[in-house]
Amino acid sequence: MVFIDLELHRFQDDLLLKRQGRQVFVFDPLRKRYLLLSPEEWVRQLLIRYLLHRAYPAGRLAVEQSLVVNGRTRRFDLLAYNAQGQPFLLVECKAPEVNISQKAMDQIAAYNHALKAPYLLLTNGRQTLCCAMTYEENATSLIFLDSIPAP
Repeated sequence: MVFIDLELHRFQDDLLLKRQGRQVFVFDPLRKRYLLLSPEEWVRQLLIRYLLHRAYPAGRLAVEQSLVVNGRTRRFDLLAYNAQGQPFLLVECKAPEVNISQKAMDQIAAYNHALKAPYLLLTNGRQTLCCAMTYEENATSLIFLDSIPAP
């Protein structure tokens, strides 16, 4: 495995925060509303800013939408589509204190079984893995990348 340092902390100043009582909310530029700022949401919002900075079009990014995995409804964290509207980069975000593990890889792979995105990205904001997927008749394999593919 090859961990990529996205330096997501560079985008902290881009986050629009507001406080209501003891709670902090962050503005999501894709959903165009404020959301409770959890550790996982912090990572997701920094990654959204990173992808927008990398010229991923906002109109081709989807956040927390439902999909069916093994007969159960799940929600992916983030999905980038290509210009043809096909899944391109599936993202799973974890809180910074959650280590990148085989369990997390299994989770994103299960989600991708339904989507068939050619790229997967798994991050906790500190560590990031990105891999290219290849789909053959009865086999799926992955190759770890040292960077995130261009949109």
